[in-house]
Order: sequence, then structure tokens, then C-alpha cells
Amino acid sequence: MSVYTPRNSFWSSIPPITKNLIIINFILWLAATLFPVIQDFLGLHYFKSDKFNLLQPVTYMFMHSTRGLGHVFFNMFAVFMFGRLLEQVWGPKRFLLFYLVTGVGAGIIQQITWYIDLIPFMQAVDNYVLTGEIGVLGRYWNIDPSVPYSAEMILRSRDALLDSMLTVGASGAVFGILLGFGMLFPNAPLYIMFIPVPIKAKYMVIGYGVIELFAGVANFSGDNVAHFAHLGGMIFGFFMIRFWKKKGIGNGIFMG
Repeated sequence: MSVYTPRNSFWSSIPPITKNLIIINFILWLAATLFPVIQDFLGLHYFKSDKFNLLQPVTYMFMHSTRGLGHVFFNMFAVFMFGRLLEQVWGPKRFLLFYLVTGVGAGIIQQITWYIDLIPFMQAVDNYVLTGEIGVLGRYWNIDPSVPYSAEMILRSRDALLDSMLTVGASGAVFGILLGFGMLFPNAPLYIMFIPVPIKAKYMVIGYGVIELFAGVANFSGDNVAHFAHLGGMIFGFFMIRFWKKKGIGNGIFMG
């Protein structure tokens, strides 16, 4: 009598956290596509907005743009390509911790970026409320100086603007994963589209970091990408791995 034992399928060979992250992200993307209110509730709003809640620094990384499949697909493809290797090395618990910390860290950096960007605008609004003078507020809104605007109207418009600020996506955690891969496997050869020769992982990570820094400083807001949040994921990932190494557990490599 013989017993047939099926070979492990490709899907079953994916580590559990990596697999579940991919499943959860695609399920929530579909849910948010069908019910947009989900994204508005779980996406990360500016912390001074009435729409902000304390769940969002975690939940926003499980939301993605519903304008198409590209945002969630490419993020999850990166999680599959690089995250599963980190999970195999670190184990599921530490990999999940790393993923969440880098994602939350990216959200914190995004909040700081918003806050700094809004300082002149918030000061202009406060000045108008106190003095009634448009001043630099006219740079942000097309305000007719000959038309009197009530302070209440200006404040409502300010609040509406703050409520509209939203970021979603696992990109911060993905950049943390890329950083982790580059630190653990610095000399691993990687092939990038349109580049005919392999590039070592450490150089790819440095290159991505420089690009995101340049794009963030240049304020490429028109591309609708949270560049500083991506850097935040890398920064939090770097210090987390350095902390683990400082604890003396291998070279930032964990099993189990």
C-alpha cells in the first residue's frame, strides 16, 4: 500500500507572516474599493484633524490607493520578494515587530513633515482670525481682499483642509524591509529594470534612500508620494537593527 504525499505548493512555502500580510492587504484593499469610508477611517489623517484616531498609525499601512491595483500590488510584491527572506532569518514574531515598527515610524515622520509644512499656513490663518488681514493667507487660498470673510468661515476652510490630508500604504514598512535586506545581505546581487548589470543590495538601498531624500527636499508634492515617510521607514529600521545588534544577538540576525 502506498500513500501519496503531495509536494509543498508554492503558496504554502511562503512564511506565515509574509503570507498573511499579503492576504490582509489585498482583502482590505478590495473592501476599501467597495466601501470608501473604510479608507477614510483607517487611513492616516493629520493628527490635528477631527478625523484622526489612535488606530490610524497602525491601520494606515494596511490601506492602499483604490484608484487601481498598482499601489497594493507592488508593495505586496516587495513584501513577498524581500520580507519572506527576513522572516526566514528572524522568525515570524520579530519580522512582524519589525514590519509594524517601521510602518508606524514612517507614519510618525509623515506627521512631522505635515506639521512643518503647515506652520506658515496655520500662522497665516491665526493672523487673519486675530487681525482680519489677509496677508500671506492669500498665497494659499484665492481670497478676494475686497470681500469680508468671517473668522468662522476661514476656520471651517482650514479644518476641511486638515481633514483632507490622508496617507495610506505599506510603503514605509516596505522601505524598512528593503533597508533590513540591505543590512543583512549587503552583497546580494539584485537586478533592477532597465539596468543590465546586477547591483549589490547595499548600493540599491543607499540609492533608494538618496532618491527619496532628494524628492522629499525638492518637495515633489505633485507626485502624491510620501517621500519622507519612506525615509522614516528606513530610519526606524536602521536603528531597530542596530539596537538588536547592540544587544549582542548575532549580527542583527535572529532565528525562531
